[in-house]
Amino acid sequence: MTTATSASVTPDRIFQFAWGYAPPLILEAAIHHRVFDVLDNGPMPLKEIAAATGASERGLAAILNALVGLDFLSKDTNGNYGLTPESSAFLVSTKPGFYGGLVRHTSEHLIPQWLCLNETVATGRSVKPVNQQGTGAQFFEKFVNDLFPMNYPSARALAAHLDLGAQADAASVLDLAAGSGVWGITLAQSAPQLRVTAVDWPGVLALTRKNAAHFGLADRFTFVEGDLLEADFGREHHAATLGHILHSEGVERSKALLGKTHSALATGGTVAIAEFLVNPERTGPLGGLLFAVNMLVHTDAGDTYCFEEISEWLLEAGFVNPRIVEVPGPSPLILATKS
Repeated sequence: MTTATSASVTPDRIFQFAWGYAPPLILEAAIHHRVFDVLDNGPMPLKEIAAATGASERGLAAILNALVGLDFLSKDTNGNYGLTPESSAFLVSTKPGFYGGLVRHTSEHLIPQWLCLNETVATGRSVKPVNQQGTGAQFFEKFVNDLFPMNYPSARALAAHLDLGAQADAASVLDLAAGSGVWGITLAQSAPQLRVTAVDWPGVLALTRKNAAHFGLADRFTFVEGDLLEADFGREHHAATLGHILHSEGVERSKALLGKTHSALATGGTVAIAEFLVNPERTGPLGGLLFAVNMLVHTDAGDTYCFEEISEWLLEAGFVNPRIVEVPGPSPLILATKS
């Protein structure tokens, strides 16, 4: 006999997930063919979009209609396609909030590795780990700049929270795994005398240098090349940032990195950690759980962690008062103080 509960169960979610790969690939195709850039000039019919982009009408019709269904485009009764507020803000490549690089990173770099998930689950090892200097530097060089818009609001909130411009002396910040330089650059913008020591692999630091110069801050940056556990961090920094790095390091390297960071800070200095957190039971949030699988696919020891775990590591390293600071963006910040 069929119960009411079992009768209400449907395969709808499974069907939807079976097509889960489609939206990012459709978005990437539209970005690649400059659809959002072209439509930033105003709504257009299919023929005009094809003429402006050079893509086929058949191909464009398929993705444009799908983007309407996904609410990234609008379509009026005359067949003109237009941007929505969301796509206008985040998918036009000339605008500072452009997130298209993150979509491109998903389609070009992440999905190919995820196709090896069966093998990775069987062995527990990534087929091509990216947290190693050789392969990792090449991997991160390709997309760290695409993460700048995602982290900039969080970095601005951190700058306001730390208020390093109020220091009597020029403040010093240690930007670890600097990547695009978003954390150090934003903190430097908030305090005219602040200096930044940016640490990363040589190939990635080339991008950090370029971005610091772009913002007119090159003379306030010192660049230190090398692996995080081997590079010279210096001493007496007022703050240190670890922007989305612990998840790729694994437990033991993360603990060692926090201990080294503690030694590099001045008394009263603050460490700021950005991470995709999960709850202690590892039942949510879903984004953190999915990112843990991403770390399985891309690293040899990486994972996502809960606040309680990272707090314990901070206390072991000698920090006090681990705390969460809510900021705009995909994750909160964890702060702690060197007593």
